[in-house]
Amino acid sequence: MSEVLNDSIDQVEELKGESFFTKVKDFVFNLRRLFGIIIFLLTWEISSRVGIIDKNFLPPFSVVMQTFFSMLASGELETNIAVSLKRSLAGFGLGLGIAIPLGLIIGSFNKIEFYIDPLLQLFRQTSTLALLPVFMLFFGIGETSKVAIVFWGVWSAILLNTINGVRSVEPILIKSAKSMGASQLTIFRKVILPSALPSIITGIRLSATSAILVLIAAEMMGASSGLGYLLYDTQIKYQIPKMYASIVTMSLIGIIVNYIIVAFESRVTKWR
Repeated sequence: MSEVLNDSIDQVEELKGESFFTKVKDFVFNLRRLFGIIIFLLTWEISSRVGIIDKNFLPPFSVVMQTFFSMLASGELETNIAVSLKRSLAGFGLGLGIAIPLGLIIGSFNKIEFYIDPLLQLFRQTSTLALLPVFMLFFGIGETSKVAIVFWGVWSAILLNTINGVRSVEPILIKSAKSMGASQLTIFRKVILPSALPSIITGIRLSATSAILVLIAAEMMGASSGLGYLLYDTQIKYQIPKMYASIVTMSLIGIIVNYIIVAFESRVTKWR
């Protein structure tokens, strides 16, 4: 009995050791992935410090980060981030609410897709930023035009990926469900939607990045707040460290948003 107990304890200790080793291995792996970024930031810092690049045009990274934290402490960044996120989420949410249901419907009916696909491809190839003056003409320079341009920038990618996801469902899965007496609603919920989900999330990832980029451009042209406005305002006032701090902020937001969506994707598609 004591030998069995000792063996069990030894196995537990081995598992703990393996778990610790795995964590260390993962940490080293992630650190190696950051190697390129570290080299880039060091090159930025050194080249600006020694005068390879004029620091009036590109301040050292350390100066940019000092400015970043100063703007964060003063509330200047927080206020503009909140405004931009509010606009992005409104347009992005509207795009999700319309594009996903519409994509599920179009993808389920071949005849609808046959007639509407050329129009969707035309919309897809039309630059969102090229339509910015049109949105400002119809909706003015207020909040509505900002939300509308974000919506237009995200809906097509979500819609087309949703349609492709529905169309890529294996016919054998649908036939098997029908042979077992499943209703159309059950087939949709249990077969079509789960199979299309990875493609839908891919569209969401692509659109999330577009939502931020399009909004920044819109805020630079007609806004009195937001990250795009802050970037444009600091540029024309020649507040270069603040300008780069704004750019760093946008990059960080993009990384965080992408990480959230990837985490969500891995969570809802564990069955794959």
